[in-house]
Amino acid sequence: MVVYTHIIEACKKGEYKAQQELYTTLSPMLFAVCRRYLKRVEDAEDALVETFIKIFKNLSKFKGAGSFEGWAKRIAVNESLMQLRKKQHFHLSIEYASNVPEGNVDVHDAMSYDELIIILDELPAGYKTIFNLYVIEGFKHKEIAEKLDISINTSKSQLIHAKSKIRQLLKKKHNLKLG
Repeated sequence: MVVYTHIIEACKKGEYKAQQELYTTLSPMLFAVCRRYLKRVEDAEDALVETFIKIFKNLSKFKGAGSFEGWAKRIAVNESLMQLRKKQHFHLSIEYASNVPEGNVDVHDAMSYDELIIILDELPAGYKTIFNLYVIEGFKHKEIAEKLDISINTSKSQLIHAKSKIRQLLKKKHNLKLG
C-alpha cells in the first residue's frame, strides 16, 4: 500500500510535480475502474479526467479515515456512473430469463482482467453496472439501489441475470459446461 500523505499535502499547496506524481501513480488503477463500467475507451478516459479533476478539487475533504486509494476509487466509480447516465441516458434494462440458475457463481475468480473486460462489454449496461458495483466494488444491494435510484429487488435481479449472462458468454466462448 502506497502512503500518499506527502503527495496529498503537496497537491493541496498546488505543487504541479506532486499532482503529476499522484496522477502517474493512480491513473492505471483508476482507469481500470472506469473501463470496467464504460465500454468505449474514450468514455473511460473522459471519466478518468473528471475523476482527477474531482480528486484535486476535493483533496481537502479527504480526512485520512480510510485509504486514499479507496476514496479515489469511489470517485472513479461515481464518475463512471455519471458518464453512463450522460452518454447512454442510462436506464437499467430488465430482461427476464426463464433459466436463471440459483446460488452464487464466482465467475470473476476464473478469468483474467482482459477477459473480464471483454465479457463485461457484452453485457447490457444495467447488468454490467450492478455486477461491477456488487461483485467488484463490494457495495451492498441497498447502497446500489440508493446510488442508482432503483429498488433493492431490481439490484438483486440484475445481479442474478448478469451472472447468468456471464456464464452463458463464458460457456459459449470456451465451450464449457458450467452447471
